[in-house]
Amino acid sequence: MEISSAVQLQELCSSKKKALPEIIAEYEAFRASKTTEQVRKDMAQILAVMRSSVEEGIKDKGEYAHIVKGYGVRVKDAIGQGKLLGDGLLQKVILYSLAVAQHNASLGRIVACPTAGSCGVVPGALLPIAEELGSTNDELIDALFVMGGVGIVSASQGPISGAEGGCQAECGVASAMAAGAITYLAGGTNEAVFDAASLALQSHLGLVCDPIASLVEVPCVTRNATSAVNAIVASNMVLAGIPAVVPFDETVAAMKAVGRAMPETLRETSQGGLAVTPTGRRIFKEMRRKYSLEN
Repeated sequence: MEISSAVQLQELCSSKKKALPEIIAEYEAFRASKTTEQVRKDMAQILAVMRSSVEEGIKDKGEYAHIVKGYGVRVKDAIGQGKLLGDGLLQKVILYSLAVAQHNASLGRIVACPTAGSCGVVPGALLPIAEELGSTNDELIDALFVMGGVGIVSASQGPISGAEGGCQAECGVASAMAAGAITYLAGGTNEAVFDAASLALQSHLGLVCDPIASLVEVPCVTRNATSAVNAIVASNMVLAGIPAVVPFDETVAAMKAVGRAMPETLRETSQGGLAVTPTGRRIFKEMRRKYSLEN
């Protein structure tokens, strides 16, 4: 059995009369030669690592990072001092997503979903929503399987790496995965799940991958926060009845085509975009001198 499209996933749900998380859990069990109970335990462990990366990231001062230092600490302090705009949910989404991405930059343990560079998007969007809704662990695990389903479709049809498709393929797909998961958690239908995923990805089309000094730090860490917020915006629009218009499968195909059209300089090579600004070049030279990499 191979799952390659959102349409196929929805048809499987209809024909087998099973919920989306059940179908995806069965698919993962088949691929891993495990029982569905075992893969649910695996997903529970993934959830635990996500929560831990948030907690550790909030405390992480960036000792092992090169450019980003204590982004979670700064946001937590700013929240405590009443400096930030927006309500508690928005502030928590920013805090969680930045904390996880900071933890990744500091060599901490994270969940790559779909990549390490976009690791803060799903936990940053999903965990605050789950806390607001009072979701149980089992409900969160179901939502994570839905997240995985969006990821499976994305990886099957298009790239999920910055080197192949730009940051649209990393933060964009992560935002789509998060949007699908939180839409499911909020009671959305299967169609709503993939509409939200489509809207989230549509807003990322053309996003380049341009890490300064070849480090997954700037602008990667802060993009995690904006992509997490984008996921919630996409979910809310769909829950309000706003259509994606372009189905998710077609949006993924468009992302793939855009990625192919991108010059190599904008696909994780650090040869374009922010990486070659005067500041980007200066930081690159500083890193080379610091680590004795000069020719």
